Amino acid sequence: MSDITAIDGGIDTAQEAGFGDYVALLKPRVMSLVVFTALVGLLVAPVAVHPYLGFTAILFIALGGGASGALNMWYDADIDRVMRRTANRPIPAGRVSEGEALGLGLGLSGLSCLMLGLATNWFAAAFLAFTIFFYVVVYTIWLKRTTPQNIVIGGAAGAFPPMIGWACATGGIALEPVLMFALIFLWTPPHFWALALFMKDDYSRAGVPMLTVTHGRAATRRHILVYTLILAPFALALALSPVGGPLTLAVAVALNLAFIAGAVRILRRDEAVSAADGYRAEKRFFRFSLLYLFGHFAALLAEAALRPLGFGGW
Repeated sequence: MSDITAIDGGIDTAQEAGFGDYVALLKPRVMSLVVFTALVGLLVAPVAVHPYLGFTAILFIALGGGASGALNMWYDADIDRVMRRTANRPIPAGRVSEGEALGLGLGLSGLSCLMLGLATNWFAAAFLAFTIFFYVVVYTIWLKRTTPQNIVIGGAAGAFPPMIGWACATGGIALEPVLMFALIFLWTPPHFWALALFMKDDYSRAGVPMLTVTHGRAATRRHILVYTLILAPFALALALSPVGGPLTLAVAVALNLAFIAGAVRILRRDEAVSAADGYRAEKRFFRFSLLYLFGHFAALLAEAALRPLGFGGW
């Protein structure tokens, strides 16, 4: 464990990492999204998977997602220290060293890919390895600090898990997991841009070229609406695909109408109004975006559960 000594008013105090700090390195909230979407991809696939193998597959996909989080925190420790949202993470807070995070991330990366290959198939394992590489190297090391398109392109890393889950079951890829990928991929920019709107100057202070920094808040609001409008047809296409059904379609229509309405509300606001009320609409849109994604994938899961009973599916 880390044993980092700081001087506080002339008194030496040591901060020692606890188990929770190492869990925090794995970004458990992000990992929960990875686990849920991968689980849906696995369960809606046309090939049944033994529950034990399914549990094992999801466990190692989760560890792969956690490895990505640890490596992201290792590389981003410098900017995490200057952003209020991330300043209390284990590395900037001095509870875990950068070397420990790097070692944990690399170790879990190798373990998760190897074990996923042994438990399911090597195509799924290679897909997981590529996802970790994409998130750490393509997004974190390259795109995040160089272009306002960072979250647009980098969002692919968070969109791969349902494809990996599907690959665990089938050994390949089909149209349905590609549509699941598209749903998450197109959802990611408005989700994160809404966060950037109410995080104020965090990204600017850290030197991260988020769209709010490079193009301004008004342009960001327009981009949120554009991506929300592009997202809706893909959500409906997924609902109309073989893994969808009437329930999924009804949920997709309701969620996308609400999401578009929220984007329109954000577009109509100017910075003075938003700042005066504490960015209330932006925060509501951000929170709803989480419900939006969960709702789509939960509907797919419900459809798969109803299908054997003769109620779900087309």
